[in-house]
Amino acid sequence: MTVDRSGSRIDHLNLAVPDLAAAVAFYEPVLASIGITKMLEIPPNATPNQPTAMTGFGLADVKPYFWLIDGGTVGSNMHVAFTVDTHDDVHTFYKAALNAGATSLLEPAVHPEYHDDYYGAFVLDPHAINLEAVCHRQTKPR
Repeated sequence: MTVDRSGSRIDHLNLAVPDLAAAVAFYEPVLASIGITKMLEIPPNATPNQPTAMTGFGLADVKPYFWLIDGGTVGSNMHVAFTVDTHDDVHTFYKAALNAGATSLLEPAVHPEYHDDYYGAFVLDPHAINLEAVCHRQTKPR
């Protein structure tokens, strides 16, 4: 039985980071490897309720949904997973993250503890955020 694991009820996500410039330098090439691009940069104090700088990433021509917020403290056990279409995309993300300075947690592999077709790779970004690229469908083995 095939289960549709697409979709999300999350509209956007903000991650507070201690150094926005360093975070953007890491995330820009890593997210670009899976088709997510930098879309918007908001300077500090753009509105009264937004005192720090922000950079938003998303799919081209849609909207930013992944935001990095300057001057924050990264929480413990922080994890963000990005859905990709193929196992090859998982490998591309993993290699791009390592090239940008991430530390490997788990190389690309099937993780049947989640479900039979769960194929993912896990890294730690330079701020110790656990990042993952995951494909939820079976594709041809590498």
